[in-house]
Amino acid sequence: MDFEAIKAHLAKKGLKATHQRLVVLQCLLMLKNHPSVEQVYEKIRPGNPTISLGTIYKTLETFVEAGIVQRVSTKEGAMKYDANLSRHDHIYSTNTQEIIDFEDEELSKIVENYINKKRIGNFKVNDIRIQIEGEKINPEKDIDII
Repeated sequence: MDFEAIKAHLAKKGLKATHQRLVVLQCLLMLKNHPSVEQVYEKIRPGNPTISLGTIYKTLETFVEAGIVQRVSTKEGAMKYDANLSRHDHIYSTNTQEIIDFEDEELSKIVENYINKKRIGNFKVNDIRIQIEGEKINPEKDIDII
């Protein structure tokens, strides 16, 4: 997504298109690996030496509040950020702390049907997110979803 598209996206969410917001969102969209605040900072700092870690944190939290990105927490409590707001789940590797997107329509339907059958009283389900945890067998290789 180029700067003009990002500016339009921010405006649609009622946010000013500041330089910091533009570079942070562009970085997040480019990385696609659920980065932490520190990872975003490391990626954009060389081209933006005056940007602070605090600015990145505040910007990402503003994006969460505006519904532009979502937070994804790890088992260890680390906060990661995801710009993919479409319906999807996650696979989390505890030994490498990687989070990858996982989409399985069949699994989603099974879980949704199960919840609907249970008829949970006084509760309305708005969203169901699944995070599958495990360990990468070979940390050097990518996780294969077949």
